[in-house]
Amino acid sequence: MLRKGCLLWFLLILLFAVNAEANVPVIVKVSSTVNISTIASLLNGSVLDSIPEANTYLLSLPNLPLLTSTLQLLGVQWIDANKFMTLPGIVPVAMLSVPANVAPDWYKYQPAMQLIRSNSAQAYSTGRAIVVADINSQVDYGHPALVGHLTSGYDFVANTSSSAATLNQSSAGFLDDQSSAGFLDQSSAGFLDQSSAGFLDNSRIGILSELLNPNEGYSHGTLCAGVIAAVAPDAMIMPLRAFDDNGNADAFTLAKAIRYAAQHGAQVLNMSFGTLKDVKVLREAIQYAQQKNVILIASAGNNNTSSPQYPASYSGVSGVAATDLLDHKGWFSNYGSSGVNVYLDAPGVNIISPYPGNRYSIVSGTSFSAPAVAGAVALVRSLKATNATSYVSNNVVKIDKQNPNYVGKLGVGRVDVLNAVKATAK
Repeated sequence: MLRKGCLLWFLLILLFAVNAEANVPVIVKVSSTVNISTIASLLNGSVLDSIPEANTYLLSLPNLPLLTSTLQLLGVQWIDANKFMTLPGIVPVAMLSVPANVAPDWYKYQPAMQLIRSNSAQAYSTGRAIVVADINSQVDYGHPALVGHLTSGYDFVANTSSSAATLNQSSAGFLDDQSSAGFLDQSSAGFLDQSSAGFLDNSRIGILSELLNPNEGYSHGTLCAGVIAAVAPDAMIMPLRAFDDNGNADAFTLAKAIRYAAQHGAQVLNMSFGTLKDVKVLREAIQYAQQKNVILIASAGNNNTSSPQYPASYSGVSGVAATDLLDHKGWFSNYGSSGVNVYLDAPGVNIISPYPGNRYSIVSGTSFSAPAVAGAVALVRSLKATNATSYVSNNVVKIDKQNPNYVGKLGVGRVDVLNAVKATAK
């Protein structure tokens, strides 16, 4: 009996401890006249964070409450969970060694950039006076390839502890800044065949394979910023850190980052992340940025599906799928269905871009297709303040013939930066 009694007390104590720590982050939107502290107290919780201009708040509550008629009468408009997600895995990456006397922007001459003719386009526009915000993980400010390309941004991670979105990464549907053994098997020889060994030989770039920082978000921000810098070298990149080095973020923080970009002068916003859930706080942030005349670019996702991913599938957002050097859909890339997910395509297979610590890496994923389009839009917007996306989308390369199984599912076509800029400059 004593043992049974001790066990019962132990279970009761454990249950109490679990319940005491069971508070969940909940997003609540209220009318402008409501005192949020009163609502939080009524729900037995506390206020964690706020988006004042949207009357939207992050609360810590014992559970996710229902939107009752009583709460509606008190001015609560909607309630939503701020869900948490952690990216999986530790995988090796393909790295490139670069001699000290090689120009830090050498990678802008890689085959993917030649295919979209971004270097030739820079004779017409370099993106000057345009700010491209990038919501991502931390950027290596000291990387030689990014020095002079970055403007002041903001770090949201210090006050962030949960995640409702994932960085778009292609291995197993998630890892696009990390190259698994399968990635190396599929890409090593093919990369050299398609891109010409001469490109690497002339640059004296050595291909390495080593295990560096295993965290999924560690390199993501630097890699995406590197693509933008290669396509639009005189645009200023605003790094907004919403993901930590483990690839964790949350919907509320992402919404704050989108709004921050719109409020602090960004004309173009790259979003190389996605969630399968249509989250109210994200949708409203997207609408806010559109009202501020921000051009929104997002990666389509890497699950090889036509299921919608957000923010790419929100109205007014240009979702970008990944293609290879032959204009075939990347094996991992999502595709569109009835206008969902994909508006444009750009190379996203075996892309070379800066990696933290003065290195470079070969990576794949729609995360690296989206910033190429963001860079193209920056070049056009530098010449004309309006309809920049239209100039890019009206001057693409049609790729339906190369993708007979995806006709009508890859948007309007693969971006051609030179054609877009020349059409704008007329």
